[in-house]
Amino acid sequence: NSDISHVSAMHIRAMDFEPFAFRINDRALPELAEGYKLEARKPGRPVEEKFDPHKDISEQQHRIALEAVFGLKEEYGYKELEEALIKVYPTVGIKLNHQKAVTLITMLRNKRMVVQENGRKYSFKPDFHY
Repeated sequence: NSDISHVSAMHIRAMDFEPFAFRINDRALPELAEGYKLEARKPGRPVEEKFDPHKDISEQQHRIALEAVFGLKEEYGYKELEEALIKVYPTVGIKLNHQKAVTLITMLRNKRMVVQENGRKYSFKPDFHY
């Protein structure tokens, strides 16, 4: 709550300090916020949910991006495919880095959206089932 201020001691010696909260009332005076509970926060940065291309990207976004990637070229080596995906997926609102692209390629292969044929080249299977 933005109108409540929380007071607690960071460093204190030889005595206990009970944290409390207060708000400024309509007469511009501080008053205790009775029964206010501070939510305990974990130290450090908030934990970010791990990237899941199946959950975070819709079938339509995949289809548009993959059609654009494989519209330029029919087959890609692994590194070429990774670079093409990093370049094209932002056009459907998904920003990728190297790690996310690797995770995406793994998911695309597992779902048979992209298959590895003709030696080591990757090609698009437009009739995939999501």
